[in-house]
Amino acid sequence: MISKLSSLFVRTLRDDPADAEVPSHRWLVRAGYIRRAAPGIYSWLPLGLKVLEKVEAIIREEMDAIGAQEVRFPALLPREPYEATGRWTDYGDNLFRVSDRKGTDMLLGPTHEEMFTLMVKDLYSSYKDLPLSLYQIQTKYRDEARPRAGLLRGREFIMKDSYSFDVDDEGLEASYQLHRTAYQRIFERLGLEYVIVSAMAGAMGGSRSEEFLAVAANGEDTFVRSPGGYAANVEAVRFAAPAELPVDEAPAMAVFDTPGAGSIGAVVELLNRDLPGRTWSGADTLKNVLFMVTDPEGGKRPLAVGLPGDREVDAKRLEAALEPSVAEPFSEEDFKQYPQLVVGFMSPVSLDGTRVLGKESSTKIEYLVDPRVVTGTHWVTGANVKDQHLTGVTAGRDFTADGILDVGDVREGDPAPDGSGPLTLARGIEMGHIFQLGRKYAEALGLKVLDHSGKLVTVTMGSYGVGVSRAVAAVAEATSDDKGLNWPLALAPFQVHVIATGKEAEVFEEAERIAGELDGRGLDVLYDDRKASPGVKFADSEVLGMPIIVVVGRGLANGLVELRIRATGEKREVAVDSIVDEVLALV
Repeated sequence: MISKLSSLFVRTLRDDPADAEVPSHRWLVRAGYIRRAAPGIYSWLPLGLKVLEKVEAIIREEMDAIGAQEVRFPALLPREPYEATGRWTDYGDNLFRVSDRKGTDMLLGPTHEEMFTLMVKDLYSSYKDLPLSLYQIQTKYRDEARPRAGLLRGREFIMKDSYSFDVDDEGLEASYQLHRTAYQRIFERLGLEYVIVSAMAGAMGGSRSEEFLAVAANGEDTFVRSPGGYAANVEAVRFAAPAELPVDEAPAMAVFDTPGAGSIGAVVELLNRDLPGRTWSGADTLKNVLFMVTDPEGGKRPLAVGLPGDREVDAKRLEAALEPSVAEPFSEEDFKQYPQLVVGFMSPVSLDGTRVLGKESSTKIEYLVDPRVVTGTHWVTGANVKDQHLTGVTAGRDFTADGILDVGDVREGDPAPDGSGPLTLARGIEMGHIFQLGRKYAEALGLKVLDHSGKLVTVTMGSYGVGVSRAVAAVAEATSDDKGLNWPLALAPFQVHVIATGKEAEVFEEAERIAGELDGRGLDVLYDDRKASPGVKFADSEVLGMPIIVVVGRGLANGLVELRIRATGEKREVAVDSIVDEVLALV
């Protein structure tokens, strides 16, 4: 059936929405595909829903092809399973918590590991039932603190989540690889340029985690890759520690006067002025940064992070490393509780050898250091005295850290952790995330089966997610231009957009005939039958973004119509008698 633009529930907008920060958000709203209902929450209009359904169809086909079976869970869920796994607390403020009229605690599902686990526990009890893969396409809810970028970071979103259940780790690896390959096919069919990167498991847990990122300049995720094939989300980069150095070869600690030098740059300037004989840089200094960490239960604890002075603490790397706890920089009130710490001149040790940072120190503040701070390395750092620093402060001799925390910023040109060359940084949109969960959820919820020998064993699981609504935005992000949307054939709401221009009745009659014939040949056709000017119709065709446009207008008197290809901007005249075959050849 032909869809006529005059009766289609859509309105294109001339102006960008006020909160639009990225092209996909701008054009999906302006073209009438989605409408904002509340911050981070969007309604889907007919055109948007058509694209969404095509994305879902691709995902279903590829999941079914690996033997996964579709189910559907409710979005409103009981508290108890999430409390059993700890995620009622671990999710913190990101969880939408609700109560029913009886005061029973419930939640809007952010993800459904617990529910899948309990369903399999309820129905299966033997190794003969496994392996098993189940999936659903369903709406999820997360109370994002700063929803932004339209569909890319919302509080309500549509996700495909699937789960594999196996008796042993070998089975889990096989299921993981099946899903991994299916994801590659999905993203190839969506037409996305993507990269697979190592990632953090976060609150999900598990032993292995990879993300599928659509390469996009406006992407919220930063990832790195090397010429030798290393690829990782920036939060998952873990640098190898250099070799330790002999402590007895390190210089003695000495006081260095640094009047007014409360920054790394100022200290380095004084070092180069007053301690000639070598060139000093920020990499020679040890920066100590204080955070107050809030655990999911609400408890607070101080944390000091030591790292080379030419590096900054990367907020996202710190967040990922401490999840589900949250860290905030020390406030003035926090510093008042620790008068031993002099801002701008902090140190893990005083000149008299007294430890200042560390669980065993006078402050009892946990002290974690960058991997580059290894035994035998010596640094310039504060003296915990205003206007004074210490030189020759040596790890393993003058101070000992409580552990390693790799949260320094990752930079272009840094060596890849696996030695495969210098890193380059790029931006991407997270489209999929796969995990080897292992037995975390099965143990918490008691999912066990009898194995080959009749022994009761805990099932091992994998978890695999695809952002379905996010995929719509990612494709729009990758293909839109300065005129509007630009859909690939596989996802376009309509493959062909037929436009009648002019006022003559025969133009509209011929346009409708062409639209009808294309529809009869199995194509999805949008027919612009409005009594609007050609300029309005052409502008709308570019905003709406159908891949093939047929213009019936003044050329009809000479037996010609115009064929336009939205992706390339190509325009050519085609004989009216052959236009249907020309379009079919393109499709």
